[in-house]
Amino acid sequence: MVVGKVVSTVVSSRKYDSLQGLKLLVIEPFYGSNKDYFIAADVIGAGIGELVLITKGEMTKYALSKEAPVDAIVVGILDKEPSF
Repeated sequence: MVVGKVVSTVVSSRKYDSLQGLKLLVIEPFYGSNKDYFIAADVIGAGIGELVLITKGEMTKYALSKEAPVDAIVVGILDKEPSF
């Protein structure tokens, strides 16, 4: 799981058929020194500037209702900044 901040959305004129209905978001990791942006699918309605919880890797298939080529998906929106 990764906590990240939504910084933008991805716009495409064409999508793979199974990605239809999924919003794609650009995510900046919130913790750690690695600030490499990545793309995550969203089905819960996260918006720009929100902190989100993302699952990555093989476990993403359990968060989707259909088979899709996705390796990161938003599974939650955080109400406030977590303190560890």
